[in-house]
Amino acid sequence: MASYDYDLFVIGGGSGGVRAARVSSQLGGRVALAEEKHLGGTCVNVGCVPKKLLVYGSHYQEDFEDARGFGWSLPGTPSFDWSRLLANKDAEIARLNGIYQSLLDGAGVETFASRARFVDAHTIQVGDRQVTAEKVLVSTGGRPFAPPIPGAELGILSDDAFYLDELPKKVVIAGGGYIGVEFAGIFHGLGVETHLVSKDARLLKAFDKEIAEFLAQQMRLKGIHIHFETLIEGLTKEGDQVVAKLSNGERLAADLQFAAVGRRPNTKDLGLEAAGIETGPRGAIVVDDDFRTTAPNVYALGDVIDRVQLTPVAIAEGMAFAKTHFGGQPTAVDYDTIPTAVFSTPNMATVGLSEEDAWHRGETVDVYTSTFRPMKHTLTGRHEKTLMKMIVCRNTDKIFGVHMVGPDAGEIIQGVAVAMKAGATKAIFDATVGIHPTAAEELVTMRTKTR
Repeated sequence: MASYDYDLFVIGGGSGGVRAARVSSQLGGRVALAEEKHLGGTCVNVGCVPKKLLVYGSHYQEDFEDARGFGWSLPGTPSFDWSRLLANKDAEIARLNGIYQSLLDGAGVETFASRARFVDAHTIQVGDRQVTAEKVLVSTGGRPFAPPIPGAELGILSDDAFYLDELPKKVVIAGGGYIGVEFAGIFHGLGVETHLVSKDARLLKAFDKEIAEFLAQQMRLKGIHIHFETLIEGLTKEGDQVVAKLSNGERLAADLQFAAVGRRPNTKDLGLEAAGIETGPRGAIVVDDDFRTTAPNVYALGDVIDRVQLTPVAIAEGMAFAKTHFGGQPTAVDYDTIPTAVFSTPNMATVGLSEEDAWHRGETVDVYTSTFRPMKHTLTGRHEKTLMKMIVCRNTDKIFGVHMVGPDAGEIIQGVAVAMKAGATKAIFDATVGIHPTAAEELVTMRTKTR
């Protein structure tokens, strides 16, 4: 039997890789992990965590305005310091990087702050060393990509947005997905003239149509400019401005052009061919239901397999891998009923099937909706509304999907996801006493079918 340096070598120190490495080591494996940048991956460094900190920061302008309706007045006009927000954000990310390192150290995982590449399926070049492992796990995540247009290098990608030297006065964002939508809210909230350019007829095309259209309406009411069914065909530099040439013949000049047109699996320059690992058309590593690649001893999970690109899903996959291979507990990941949130302005969250998905599956459903003004804004005078939507199977009364646009949508839908996982029916929701006065109580008081 061959002797290896490690039972498991993990390439990539994001949420999924760290969880797999830490738990595998705690379960008795000899484990090492390589990460060439910062521990925590996209989520901690250039994704969920810093993004939500920026979202929090962007809400204060409205909060200061709303405070007047509740009797508060400020002595002067509030001012905003972008550099202070970034410095505080960076300090928090550094703290989290340290926590990830401590977790790995405490679990006995050896870490390499170097790039790792396959020499063959069992041999890894990490820095100036070659090491061997019985099993290898690839969890290198994803990366943003630039659109293939002339002058693309004149714009930035989503990773760059967290390190801007100064806040722009005007920004044009290409892409109507969750990254573009979230950053549109961030920039607008911080006082930037914001234009969002989407090639589709609506935003967030993977989500429920009615909910996505309602969000776009709310964003426009706040003053965000949205250009639907429009492409940016090229960028040119004109003085201190970068000009976007649009497919409708218009030109949009701004001091920042921001491409948020998607992310691709991060598989470049890993030596996958040397290990006999196949990738798909978008560069994703091909795996079976057990995360095994076309190399029998190599596995992959998280965004690099392009299955469900969510941090908690990568963590669940990492835990399942560790339990299966080092805990003696074959574990599968349940991808059904995964809740998710878009930290837009206002927030949007969803769990289960959209109305369109339900119809496409051939289900007969009843749809319940409720649109209302949040109680807070009865005193602020702000023209903002909340939409809640529930999709119910007519034959079984089971809840198929719940969707929401409005304040704290993510916090509310998380609890709903637990109920749906437990198989809750509409009757159970109807029999539940609401907490009054809250927005969440609307979910247990919707009695009249919309359609």
